Amino acid sequence: MHERKTEGITADAPDRGFRLLSLLTGVVLIVLLTVFPQVAMDRWGAADHLAALLLLWSMSAGLVSGVGFVPVRGGPRLLLSSQACLFALVLGVLRVAGH
Repeated sequence: MHERKTEGITADAPDRGFRLLSLLTGVVLIVLLTVFPQVAMDRWGAADHLAALLLLWSMSAGLVSGVGFVPVRGGPRLLLSSQACLFALVLGVLRVAGH
């Protein structure tokens, strides 16, 4: 059997396991934005770039953190975390609901 390496892993190290809720959020947003792209449009039928940006950010963060990938650098780690997925999703839903 293979022995698991615990060298360099501390209590404050990020968890690299699957995050099912983040992954599910990313997959649902992929399907939603592919099948119903009008979700990211305003009431006049023009593209709402901010809503699209927020929803795509939430999708990307959900997929990256959902599969367990943790970027090394601080900026990408913050922007692609599960917390960023939730934050962008809430802002995106609020933006879409405001149409």
